[in-house]
Amino acid sequence: MLEIDKLLHTIQKLRSRDGCPWDIKQTLDSLQKYLAEEVEELHTAIIQKDHDNICEEIGDVLYVLLMLAEIEREQGNFTIADCIRNIDAKLLRRHPHVFENKAKLSEKELRLQWEKIKSDEKKRNI
Repeated sequence: MLEIDKLLHTIQKLRSRDGCPWDIKQTLDSLQKYLAEEVEELHTAIIQKDHDNICEEIGDVLYVLLMLAEIEREQGNFTIADCIRNIDAKLLRRHPHVFENKAKLSEKELRLQWEKIKSDEKKRNI
């Protein structure tokens, strides 16, 4: 079992009928402030180059993100696997210079390529 699967299982247990009352009552709305707080704490740790704290804060941000995804799964909207598939497809699509033609591009060419890909995605509603 992958570590992320263990964490997902823990979150599902926390939100189950026999879980933690605090975790059970969380919603997309209630988690907004915690997400903002944890991202700010991660940002501060990065600025301070506090690697132990960066590790901890990445975990805290990940927990909130997975809680949000779990709530969406419970409501039948999507799963964390959908999120992962979507971002992987987006990264592959937006980096043809790495995954397709392996062209060496300048930073300017990369920026122009990125902007064109994003524009094309919007036209196709991707």
